[in-house]
Parts: sequence; C-alpha cells; structure tokens
Amino acid sequence: MAIRKKSTKSPPVLSHEFVLQNHADIVSCVAMVFLLGLMFEITAKASIIFVTLQYNVTLPATEEQATESVSLYYYGIKDLATVFFYMLVAIIIHAVIQEYMLDKINRRMHFSKTKHSKFNESGQLSAFYLFACVWGTFILISENYISDPTILWRAYPHNLMTFQMKFFYISQLAYWLHAFPELYFQKTKKEDIPRQLVYIGLYLFHIAGAYLLNLNHLGLVLLVLHYFVEFLFHISRLFYFSNEKYQKGFSLWAVLFVLGRLLTLILSVLTVGFGLARAENQKLDFSTGNFNVLAVRIAVLASICVTQAFMMWKFINFELRRWREHSAFQAPAVKKKPTVTKGRSSKKGTENGVNGTLTSNVADSPRNKKEKSS
Repeated sequence: MAIRKKSTKSPPVLSHEFVLQNHADIVSCVAMVFLLGLMFEITAKASIIFVTLQYNVTLPATEEQATESVSLYYYGIKDLATVFFYMLVAIIIHAVIQEYMLDKINRRMHFSKTKHSKFNESGQLSAFYLFACVWGTFILISENYISDPTILWRAYPHNLMTFQMKFFYISQLAYWLHAFPELYFQKTKKEDIPRQLVYIGLYLFHIAGAYLLNLNHLGLVLLVLHYFVEFLFHISRLFYFSNEKYQKGFSLWAVLFVLGRLLTLILSVLTVGFGLARAENQKLDFSTGNFNVLAVRIAVLASICVTQAFMMWKFINFELRRWREHSAFQAPAVKKKPTVTKGRSSKKGTENGVNGTLTSNVADSPRNKKEKSS
C-alpha cells in the first residue's frame, strides 16, 4: 500500500504590492463609512465631526471689512477626530502614489533593495513637501505675512485661525501620524525604523506645539522654509538614483540647508525672544490661549535651537561621509610590485591582493562604499 508523502511546499508568499493594496482597500472602506454617515440624519452628527472642521466662530462685520462676516476657527478636543479621518485619507493617497507612480518606476529601473526603499521614501516625501510648500506659500501670500513680518508676533495670542490655516495644520498632523502605520505597510527594515521614528516624532512635536501654543503664524513660516529645503534634497536624491552623475542638486541643497537653519533661528529669536517678550499681556491664561510667559518662551526657543543643532550635526556627518567617499574614489590606486618568495608563489594571493590580503580595489572600493551608502 503506497504511503503518500506530505507536501513540503511552503504556502504562497503575498507580494508587497498585494499587501499594500489590501491595507489601502481596508482604509478606503473605513473612510467611506464616515462619508456615507453624512447621508443619514441619525449618523450625520457623528460623521460631521470627523469630516469637517470644528469650533468655528462667526465675527460680525466691521467698518474696515467689506464682507458681511468672517468665519474663524479655534482648536479643541474634537480636532482629534478630524485628524484621524484625514490620516485615513493620507494613507489612501500614499497607496495611490506608490502603486501608480513609484512602483512603475521601480520596475523599469531595477533598483536594489536598499535603493528601492530609499527611492520610495524620497518619492513620497518629495510629493508631500512640494504640495505642502505650495499650499503654505499661498496662505502666506493671501494673509500678507510676507509684506508685514510683524504679524508673526503682533496681536498674540493667535487663537483664531482662518479655514485655510486650520485645515493646513490638521493636514500636517494627519500626514505625519499616517507615517506610523506606513512603517508596517511598507515593510520598513528594522534598522531604518529608529531613524524614521525620530524625524516623524520631531515633526509631530513641533507642529502640535505651534498649533496648541497658538504660534501658528510662526509655525507656518518655518514649515514652508523647512519643506522647501527638504523637497530639494529628496528630488536631488531621486535624480541621483536614476543617474549617479546628477550630484549638483546636493551642492545647492547643502547651501540652502545652512541658510535655512540660520533663518529659522533668526525668525524664532525675533518672534519669541523680542516680539513676544515686549508684548503687554504676559500672563498665562488658558481660556484665551495666552501662553506668553517666560517659561514657555524659553522652552520654545530651547526646543527650536536643540532641533536645529541636531540637524546641523547630522548634516555635517553626512557631508563628511560624502567627502571621504569622493576623495577615496578619486585617489589613484597605489600599485605594489608582487614580492617573489622562495618556493611556490601564491597565485591566489596576487589575485586577491598582496600576500593574500584584500586590497582596497576589491572589498573597500569607493564604488562599493558608494553603493552601500546610497
């Protein structure tokens, strides 16, 4: 009687694209539940908290204003529901960009696993930075921030925001919160997770701090400045992955990065250290949203200065590593004459290096180092 052997075939492994699309479909269904809830009277009151902005105030018309009334917004606990809904929207948009743009480019370019993950990261971030930078610049121009810089600290606290201003901050918080589940959806490597958690946490800390402390004017200017510099870096990295000869973008980014850190410190000290320090109302008042006290100002400036110093330290290490790799790549290889020993000569040693040791042209070549670093 024949005995059947148990099948040793392993179950089929789901591809990364299938897993990503599956999660995107689930998130889309959850978002549709909130949207469909607006169609029914019973669930409309609950769904509207997630979909629309809350805490609006209508100000009556004044003699200086041509319009009849102005609708402004302040923040509250219900904003967490709105942030959650738009976090789902950010996950859906992330999946669309990944599937219809980045995955198609990856199939054509045949990147390695390291370049594949970094290309996806730079592709997603460059799209977000470009959109947020253009949107933030539009708000700066429409609200005359550029023509009148004193608006950064004048009439503080800025507890009332326009629709564009509040929606911008809600979108920023939603995007950086969506980055946490994306670490799982994108199957991020364990060694890359700490680095990404650090910069995601820094973004959330500073954006939420500017939003809750009613420093949204200063936060908007600093975000637009920072996003523009970061967009240049990631778009330069995308060109570098397509062709390693494109490195001029990194040189321009290096100059703008240093200037961006200086402008950030100057605007922060000018707004918090001088503008708010000379304001008449310097009493802590949670009802009006006034946090203009010495302890808060010191904490804000300290967090900004420490973050800028941390970024400069990372930048200097990055530039030093690039400079070492570039100088090692251009350095001429030192040729040594093979030593002739009595007895049998080691042919294997001459192939691998001198006396069997690996030369810099084999294991530690600049090209290999460059490939690892990218």
